[in-house]
Amino acid sequence: MGRYQQLKFREADELTAWASSAAPPLSSVGGVGTTTLVDGSTFCQSAMDGDIHPDRPHGLFVCDTRVLSGWRLTLDGQAVESLGTSSQQPFSAEFVGRAAPRGGLADSTLLVVRERSLEGGMREDLVLHNLSGEPAGVAVCLTVEADFADLFEVKEGRVQAQPGVEVEAGADTLTYTWSADDHTMRMALSATGGPQIAAGQISFRAVVPARGRWSTRFTVRTSSGADAVASPASRLYAWQIAIPRIATSDPALATTLRTSAVDLGALQIHDPDHPGRLVVAAGAPWFMALFGRDSLLTSWMALPLDQRLALGTLQTLADHQGTKVDPLTEEEPGRILHEVRLGREAALTLGGGNAYYGTADATPLFVALLGELHRWGLPEADLTALLPAADRALAWVEEYGDRDGDLFVEYQRATDRGLRNQGWKDSFDGVNDAAGRLSVAPIALAEVQAYVFAAYTARARIAAAFGDSATAATCEAKAARLKEAFNDRFWLPEQGWFAIGLDADKRPIDALTSNLGHCLWCGIVEDDKAASVAGHLTGPSMWTGFGVRTLATTMGAYNPMSYHNGSVWPHDSAIAAAGLMRYGFVEEAQKVAKGILDAARHFGGRLPELFCGFDRSEFPSPIPYPTSCSPQAWAAAAPILLAQTLLRFQPDLPDGTVRFAPVLPERMIPLRIESLPLAGFRLTLEVGDESSVDGLPDNLTLTGAETAR
Repeated sequence: MGRYQQLKFREADELTAWASSAAPPLSSVGGVGTTTLVDGSTFCQSAMDGDIHPDRPHGLFVCDTRVLSGWRLTLDGQAVESLGTSSQQPFSAEFVGRAAPRGGLADSTLLVVRERSLEGGMREDLVLHNLSGEPAGVAVCLTVEADFADLFEVKEGRVQAQPGVEVEAGADTLTYTWSADDHTMRMALSATGGPQIAAGQISFRAVVPARGRWSTRFTVRTSSGADAVASPASRLYAWQIAIPRIATSDPALATTLRTSAVDLGALQIHDPDHPGRLVVAAGAPWFMALFGRDSLLTSWMALPLDQRLALGTLQTLADHQGTKVDPLTEEEPGRILHEVRLGREAALTLGGGNAYYGTADATPLFVALLGELHRWGLPEADLTALLPAADRALAWVEEYGDRDGDLFVEYQRATDRGLRNQGWKDSFDGVNDAAGRLSVAPIALAEVQAYVFAAYTARARIAAAFGDSATAATCEAKAARLKEAFNDRFWLPEQGWFAIGLDADKRPIDALTSNLGHCLWCGIVEDDKAASVAGHLTGPSMWTGFGVRTLATTMGAYNPMSYHNGSVWPHDSAIAAAGLMRYGFVEEAQKVAKGILDAARHFGGRLPELFCGFDRSEFPSPIPYPTSCSPQAWAAAAPILLAQTLLRFQPDLPDGTVRFAPVLPERMIPLRIESLPLAGFRLTLEVGDESSVDGLPDNLTLTGAETAR
């Protein structure tokens, strides 16, 4: 994922935000002792006691802007001692603590409970419980700060004082107003119970009855329209009742799949112009935004949960599809965007643009996902509406993506503002050769060619289903030529693997990487090379025991603690497992699936964005990567794809078939999945002494054959 942002204003004082359908659960990010609550583009990070410190990556963020930078509670001038934190809902938490003991006493008699919820802003109920037999007098003070810093200024620790922030103290409300560049944003904080209001403070002289309680409610509202959508509780409930239910003899698998499903609901965002659409964001807390590659791959892997997620993602990306050439944003006609953001830095970084398009893979993935959704029974009206966008995407592949007419899609940033690397390994050092030398753009990545092959294949199948034999034949021929050229130019016969890419001089970049798994997944690998690729992916230099390394241990740039050069990304390994299964390497696919699911068990059922690539024999538990997002979209979707891979479940409704030939490890059997959605029907899949699928309509045939390449 890149680091670009979007600013979008309707009126001078009204920010337009996308809101999620749920929110990620309470999590620890950015170091021990940080809690995160998220509701769409609104999220709050605080210490475990509930306080928000301006010198940490804390705050209440709305539309990628930190509207609340300080929130610190004291009783009689002393901080509250934390006793614990809990969360029953992903958008709310309860912080429990105690006041400092009175002078000369060993124990405190004042229990402090703070119940925080993100609903159209932030609400916090503060309740003091007096456990003693006499009334307790206490000075309650909430110190508040608001700096309206951009999200990435906070994340990267470079916040500076914002000019133009004004504070107004009313009878029961503190109002902060920030104005700059003809834009205005407001944050209003109110309290019940007769507070004393001063600039930066809300205080009370409270008396808590003996064996009684005292309470107040703090409410934070901003000028964002985020509170116009349904409550997070109702959205979470709607998602949870719609997704399939699973029962299995493997409790760790059940926990992981259930957590993944909830997190994918948590990471959904909604376009205010199309409130009925489901769209998946990239990850919490810093990337609750629309991404091209991330959203496409995530919704693809999540098809067994709900195909509406893929449809909404395609529709929304089509609405933002490139229409012009703009070097600053790297927009080009037909190109699918890389990232949309809400923060003001995006406009500065992108020369006034509100989206960044610098990615080589999202555009072919758009077409490939449309083809896969077609196989899952996408209604004809929706398919027809998206076909023009798919054809514009393929036109981009040929007119802009293939920069020199050699059949391969290359990337090179248009200005120094853009990403140096524009595949999924988009860190500056993510593409290097076997010696560890950085590669020079233009670069044609292996997996990008695989996605293009999948796109042509998908478009050919759609055309054939519509009786358009000319388009079908043309796309089939283009796919065949690309596959032949790829296997000729990218294959390294002495090494027995495919190059990660071709550099500016068309020389193979000879590093051994996990990108090979994506090539298997898309079917671009010729059969006579597949066994060698499978052996390398699951061999000792790539296999950790918990997943496939992004870079082999034998390569010059290998570092198990790096972002892209030796770490393990769950989605990457899940795609490799699906690719291995596609080519009939059942044991190898099972090996990868079991390793990733074992890692999920160590992480409590929630896979992070990535973890370190140390060998399992060296460390019996996966070592976390310190700044990994969690929950993160394609990490959450990885177990869903792994389950589909092990079930060998592949609908092909245009062909009139549903393939189901499970190869589950014994520990997962028996397994039952109820209410799996497919083209308006709900299926029940069962694996035990016998395997079965119930609920199929009469016009579909159940087969036990493996998915055809």
